Amino acid sequence: MSAAEDRLAELGLSVPDVPAPVASYVPAVRSGNHVFTSGQLPMSGGELSVTGKVGGEVSAEEAYACAQQCALNAIAAVKSVIGDLDKVVRIVKVVAFVSSTPDFTGQPQVANGASELLGQAFGEAGLHARSAVGVPSLPLDAPVEVELLVEVAPEAS
Repeated sequence: MSAAEDRLAELGLSVPDVPAPVASYVPAVRSGNHVFTSGQLPMSGGELSVTGKVGGEVSAEEAYACAQQCALNAIAAVKSVIGDLDKVVRIVKVVAFVSSTPDFTGQPQVANGASELLGQAFGEAGLHARSAVGVPSLPLDAPVEVELLVEVAPEAS
């Protein structure tokens, strides 16, 4: 296990299997020393953990937990491409989409679910730039979607 996986285990968490894509794309792509993940939904066991809009059917606390699950799924997507999470040099950027009611303005606090988990898993390398965006809807009526841009160690020649 990688250091990140050890840190997650200390929190009672583990890197899940990569969720199957819900359309025509792959979970992550490596380009040079970067891995770009597709947007990850809060899937667990093949199903969304919660559906609906934040500020409506979904509380900010539930959405925070959804963002954590999205981050775990994104970590799984990265691992599927690089094999070993010890190859992660830095989490460069996180983009969190929050399906929310028009009056909900707590998108940054929801996105903290992903950001804080990445910091706990990767330490200093988990500190990143971020966007937290409110949107009217997401695939499958998910409340949160998270994508990552990750710098990784160069491939061995």
